[in-house]
Amino acid sequence: MRLKSPFGWNRPSAEGDESRIPYTPWIRFERFLNLGSEHGCYVPGEPDFQPGQAQSTIQCLKSDGARAVKHTVDVARSGRAAKPEPAVFALALAVSFGDTETRQAAFAALPQVCRSGSLLLQFAAHASAMRGWGRSMRRAVADWYLLTPVDDLTLQALRHQQHGGWTHRDVLRLAHPKPPSDAHRTLFKWITDGELTGTNPTIEAYVRLNETDDPREAARHVSGHRLTRDCVPSRLLSHPEVWEALLQDMPLESMLRNLANMTRVGLLTETSQATKFVVEKLGNETLLRRARVHPVALPLAEAAYVRGQRSWEPVPRVVEALSGAFRLALGSLEPTDKRYVVALDVSGSMGSSMVGGTGLTAGEAAAALALSVLAAETEVSILAFAGGLKPLALTRETTLDEAVRMTGERDFEGTDCAAPMVWAQRNRIEADAFIVLTDNETTFRDVHPVRAMHQYRAKTGIPARLAVLGMTSAGFALSDPEDSSMLDIAGFDLSVPAALRAFVADQSLRAENTGA
Repeated sequence: MRLKSPFGWNRPSAEGDESRIPYTPWIRFERFLNLGSEHGCYVPGEPDFQPGQAQSTIQCLKSDGARAVKHTVDVARSGRAAKPEPAVFALALAVSFGDTETRQAAFAALPQVCRSGSLLLQFAAHASAMRGWGRSMRRAVADWYLLTPVDDLTLQALRHQQHGGWTHRDVLRLAHPKPPSDAHRTLFKWITDGELTGTNPTIEAYVRLNETDDPREAARHVSGHRLTRDCVPSRLLSHPEVWEALLQDMPLESMLRNLANMTRVGLLTETSQATKFVVEKLGNETLLRRARVHPVALPLAEAAYVRGQRSWEPVPRVVEALSGAFRLALGSLEPTDKRYVVALDVSGSMGSSMVGGTGLTAGEAAAALALSVLAAETEVSILAFAGGLKPLALTRETTLDEAVRMTGERDFEGTDCAAPMVWAQRNRIEADAFIVLTDNETTFRDVHPVRAMHQYRAKTGIPARLAVLGMTSAGFALSDPEDSSMLDIAGFDLSVPAALRAFVADQSLRAENTGA
């Protein structure tokens, strides 16, 4: 039977529509906070928010602003959203469209939602575009600077110097905070006018760092004042001494991104102390857990390191450590306590399609995601589109290489995105979440996935959810735009695992929701 393309969304038969889980403004608001979109599609990448994309969010802010702001703070502090930017934009909407009480609550929440200098600059850019700078805005932004300890504030100002055309200089000149100490006065003067009129050792080190051409002197400034790569002039980043100093306090995710740079300059070699340091960090399960590194970040980093357009030779000990870190990171995942059916495309293109511009294939990404679900959850069925849906014998002990090999050895049959629900209903499998992992074959046979989902819900009474991930797709429309428990994901980056988890876990206002 020929597979059908879902280009454009054509509503299937109304059969089973009573099982649809409808959107309400509050559920759309929750989806926006978690995914950056009020609708049924998540597209990874840098968001470009506009008020027109968040009409339900604005409606919730107008109907019960205090509740909406409180929930925005809860989502921002929990870290469960795919990205922090939607909560920042929601706060900017609150101060722009909310009533007096809502605006006051949103301004008071600014330090809890904008927890870095970069996020504050994003808030300033969004709010300025929608409402301008009144007295309340100036006071709230000024308080953000005044309530942040001056040492931390100095580092924030150096690490996050601009975003979206806004700088701390711009914001400070608009907010006019009154310095509560000589240290604040010195810092504010340097940010706004570039003049260092008092003592600030970190700023002094930053200035000297940008003036010197001596890599050893630069390394001393970096290591002595916790300066990051963003603070180092590009001309100094070709020296191993500078990278060695940066490595000492480098966050784990930043270390993963810079493995190639540190190898290229000769810092990471098979026998160097820096390599020993990196290997020890990658083998530290406590550190991986604390840094909240998702397992998929490790094969992504390994692929970029080993298969990138290289001017370096990968260090075998580092490559081995990345593979081991994937296994450790699997043990740090928090369960959603849902029952899963995960169906993998095993076509030949999965082994050649690259995702995220990293060198990781769609097949490897799918295998890593499947192993992540298997490691975190208790009830998981892993299937392959191979001569009909067939179980894949993955276990918690299966390595990523083994999983990729197992999926690559299967006979391929077209990816029918309705088949997992049909299979589960036929085999009396109770599932809360169906996830289809493919490169771009988001197709179906005789039954539309929406109808298959409706029929499964009607038969089992389970309010199941469906997410279809097209890792190399430029866009598709499979989900019912009126059903909040369906999601299309077009593309892939490190935010996708968090987006999937947020969608399946559904830690939303649904239980208390009565509409708006």
